[in-house]
Formats: sequence, C-alpha cells, structure tokens
Amino acid sequence: MRPGCRWLAAIALLIAGSSHAGLRLELSSDSLNAAQRQASQQLLDEALRELPAKFVDDLDRRVEVEWSDDLPSDAMGRALRPNAIALNSRHLPALADGSAATQQTGRSHGTLRRELLATLLHELTHLYDRARLWTPAEASLIRRCTQRENSIGRAGEPGECRGQIARRFTLSDDPRLLDIAGWPQYAGKRGGREAHNRFILRSPDSYELSNPREFVAVNMEYFLLDPSYACRRPALYRYYAARFGEPAQRAECPASFAFLNAGRDFGRQPLGQLDPERVYSVDYLLAEANDELVSRWGHAMLRVVVCAPGRPRGPDCRLDLDQHLVLSYRAFVGDLQLSSWDGLTGAYPSRLFVLPLSQVIEEYTKIELRSLVSIPLKLDRKEITELVERAAQSHWSYDGNYYFISNNCAVETLKLLRSGLPDPRLQDLDSITPYGVLELMENRGMADSSVLADPREALRQGYRFDSFRDRYQAMFDVLRKRLDVPQKRVEDWLALPASERRDWFPRADLRASAALLLLEQASLRRQLLLAQDELKRLYLGHRDDSAANPQLAKAGKTLQQILDDSGFLSRPAELLDGGYGLPQAGESARLELQTKARQTRLRQLSDSLEHDVRALLEPGRRDELEAIEANLKQLAKHLRELHKAAGGLELP
Repeated sequence: MRPGCRWLAAIALLIAGSSHAGLRLELSSDSLNAAQRQASQQLLDEALRELPAKFVDDLDRRVEVEWSDDLPSDAMGRALRPNAIALNSRHLPALADGSAATQQTGRSHGTLRRELLATLLHELTHLYDRARLWTPAEASLIRRCTQRENSIGRAGEPGECRGQIARRFTLSDDPRLLDIAGWPQYAGKRGGREAHNRFILRSPDSYELSNPREFVAVNMEYFLLDPSYACRRPALYRYYAARFGEPAQRAECPASFAFLNAGRDFGRQPLGQLDPERVYSVDYLLAEANDELVSRWGHAMLRVVVCAPGRPRGPDCRLDLDQHLVLSYRAFVGDLQLSSWDGLTGAYPSRLFVLPLSQVIEEYTKIELRSLVSIPLKLDRKEITELVERAAQSHWSYDGNYYFISNNCAVETLKLLRSGLPDPRLQDLDSITPYGVLELMENRGMADSSVLADPREALRQGYRFDSFRDRYQAMFDVLRKRLDVPQKRVEDWLALPASERRDWFPRADLRASAALLLLEQASLRRQLLLAQDELKRLYLGHRDDSAANPQLAKAGKTLQQILDDSGFLSRPAELLDGGYGLPQAGESARLELQTKARQTRLRQLSDSLEHDVRALLEPGRRDELEAIEANLKQLAKHLRELHKAAGGLELP
C-alpha cells in the first residue's frame, strides 16, 4: 500500500468495524451480590438516560464498568482503557443500601449517589473526547478514497481526498472551547495558548482548571445534571447544546446580569443589574497616550452604551451618559501605586472593573490630561448580548496577572472580544498595544472610526472627550496676555509653588481671576493625585514608623481598612459563599445586603479619613495642599469683589 494511503485505510477499518449500535454500558458483576448488582445497574441505566442521543450514537462501543479497590481513597472513579471505567468500591455499600441517595459529601453535586452518577458521566466524556469522530459524509469519503487506492497515484487525487476531510477537533482542543473555557491565545505568539486558566473564581470544581480535558469533563457533568447551568455559564451551555442538543431540564434565566460598580462614590449602592436589551452599542474606548511610563501606549477599554430606563434602543441612547458603563482591565493596586518593575513582572492582579463613564472621563481628561476616543464596534444584537454576557462572566470569575508588555489592558480587552465574539476576524488579530488593536479592527471592518472625521461633531455626539489640557492652556494664555506672566506653558505655571502663583492674584482683572480660579482647581487635582502616590511611600511602605505617632497610626489604620474593605469592588466573588458562574436570583439578594453594608462602612471610613489623611503626608505636600486651598478662597473672594465693583449682583 502506498504510504500516502495508510491513514485512510486505518480510519476505514475503524469505520467498517463499527456496527453503529451506539454506546453500551456493561456491568462487571461477577463479584457483586444481588443488591449491589441491582443498584449498580440502575446507576448505569440512569447515566445512559442522562447522556444526549448524539453522544450515545457517536461513542459507538461497549464500555465495561467495574468496582475497584485500587483507586485512591479520594478518587470517585477513573477511565482505565478506551472501553473500561472503574468506580471506587468504597462507595458500593452505600449505593447498595440506598444511603448514598441522602449521604451528603460536601462536594459540588451534593449526595454521594449524585457524585457517582456525575463521575460516570465525567469518565464517559473523557472516552468521547479522546475518540476521533467523523461525520457520515467524511466516513463515506474515506471509504471511497480507500477503494481507489490502486489508482490513487494519479495526479491530484491524494490531495483531493485529504483536502475534503477537514481537521477534526476533539472537544478539549477545539479553539472555540478553549477561548470560552479560559485558555486564550498568547499575545504575539500566533496561536499559542496560555498554559494556565485564570477563571479561578466562582468555579464549580477547581479540578476543571487542571487542563482542557478535565474542563470538558467537569462541565459536561453540570451541563447534564444542573438545570441552572444555562444561566450560570451561558456561553459554555450553548457550546455543549450545539454539539449534543438541549438537556431535558433547563431553568429560566434572569434577563440581566449582576455587577459591582467600582465607582468612588461611597454613598452609592454599588450592586447594579445590566440588561443586554438596554445596550445600544459597545465601543472601543481608548485613552490616548502621554509621557508616563505606564501610559505611553494608551489605555484600552470597552464602553457599554446603556439606554436610560424607558428610552427605546437607538442613537439617542448615546446622550444618556449617566447610564453608560466602562469595562476596564486594570492592575488592581491595593497599595495605591503602580511600580513599573512590579508591572513588568506581573506582581499585580488584573481584573475587570465596571466603572461609570463619568468617572472615567474625569480621571483621564481632568486629572491625567489625556483625551478619550470612543469607536463603535460593528456588532449585531446577538453579538452585543454575548459580549455583555462574557464581560459579566469575566467580572465575577477572572483573576489574571497584569504585565505592562505581555498581558496589559490591550491584550486583556482583545481576549475578552475573542471569547465573547466567535468572529474569525478576531482569531488571528494579534497586538499588544491599544492603538495596534484598534488599527487592526478598523482594517478588518470591525470598528467604525469614521465617527471621528468631524472633530466638532465627534465631541458633540460623545465619540471624543478632549483633554482639559487645551482648556487649561487657553486659560493660561489669558493670564499671559493680561498679566504678562513669564511662563509659556500651563504645565510650567502649575509647577510653581502655590505661594508664588498667589503673588499674581491682586493684579488680576475679572477675566484673569476666573482663569486663575480654574487653574488653581486643576492644581488641586494634580496635588491630590501626587498625594495618593505618597501614601504608599509614607505609610504603606513603612508602617512600623507610624507606631510613635498616634495621629499617623490612626490615619494609617483607617486607610488600610478602606483598602481592605474596598477589595470586593475588584473581586466581587469574595462576597458569595458557594455557587458558581454568574450569580443567580437568590445570590443577588444576598449580594445586595452585603454590598450595602460594605458601602456604608466605606462611607464612614472615608469621612473619618478626611479628618486624618493630612497626617499621612510629608509636611511639604501637606503645606502645598493647604496653600492651594487658601488660594482658592482668596480667588473666590477677589472675584466677588471685582464682580460687585463692576456693578453686578453680589456673588455667593
């Protein structure tokens, strides 16, 4: 036989030898008594009833099931060979006398009998996953190609036969399954997969994280046995249902997904509900780069355009800015400061924060002085729903490691898009920079950057949010014209000590005073940002030094309590005990109570810290903050006097 045809012949023999009788489970019962045989056979019969018809038809073989004394005590069962499964005999007495039906195991399926049933389904799934399965059409093609082996040397025929038989994925190496299971492609490695699954929170069984084979088997258990699986892991449910059909039972799923809003307003209830039906669009939100080390590539996020309650879904929803949410992968920094070295070595956890758009706009445009652009993604209704759903899954389950280069915001956002959208244009899209991801999506027709063509219209419609830097510079130009200050750039003016800026206040007219007031407010925001950075160095990095200073110790303790208590905003799964996947109705009720209590405590701690936080700062920083605040009071008074002198009404 020609070497090129051996693979066809081998497959043909496997197909020809099959009687298409489907899966048969046969009990090895020689050593069992009557009660043990009856209980064991009932277990096997139930397993066959739970399995989908397609699974039974495809796994066309006789599988022997035996009770074994050779398994480890903590092992429920194991696939021994392609046609044999062993169950742990230590559980046989309880199965035979019926106590297994009520005996609680402390494991995920509850009773011992349920665990034995799940184990049998689990091990059968391993056998199915290892099998190389072919469709009837492919099997027929293989037979025809094998029958022509004497003439297969003619030009073109071997390639023709091979070309018509597609690569057959088992479940555990299917690229789509790997994407939604949590083994995404590496960035920059053209198809290579990450070694570790980081969807470690809200897992039904941590054994699923061992490798894709165990993931497939564990999730088959829940797909078949848990009616709420469709609600807890909807994308995986659809994957299994597409291959095997719908299971017999399925719960009614809630219309919306719970999330925790990580906004800094501690007076607001953080628990929210996001209904995909209220989402008009999802945009790629890009914070433009600046000169800081961690910001020089920009920052990639997704903007969820949510319609106000009662508003029909449509373009007007873009005006409902107070409803819009931002999905942002950030290096969660419990100690308030990003270390460039730690960012390179992955010392920070990477988590998906859900933030109000208004806060994100303020952070970037007013504090970091960076512009934002919001590019709509070209998604249909089904894609929007599935992307929002995947974001909710990541929000509750994902806990990655943040690397500035290899697993940064752009890479994390790209992984979210790939897993949420089964779009082939995303699969070989490979970039580690926010600008690179955007450019590739534009080139492939997935992002509509035409909304930025008219800058004024883009600002009006909320596709662009300009940095306040230009506004501050315009105000500073007023000072240069009216007061003839020597500095040329607003940054140079803001870098002056507050006391030096104050010397110019008496000379300012009404317009110049208004400009000075705006710039002092900008200076205060800048100093507060610098003060945050100092908190790590002055307290969190040297906590022992605060022991001799009671005021410092008190403020430091309050700060640490805030950091500890606010951790749930980045890791919401810690609020739930038990359960897996997306929180369901009963869990949401508990979440609401817990988040209200946490938020009330955070508000109290925040108010307390307001009185003590200055004790945490170096004298120079504290003095500068106080000087700016004095400047603001002086300017407000000066403005009132100028306004009154000009004949206007007295300002408050």
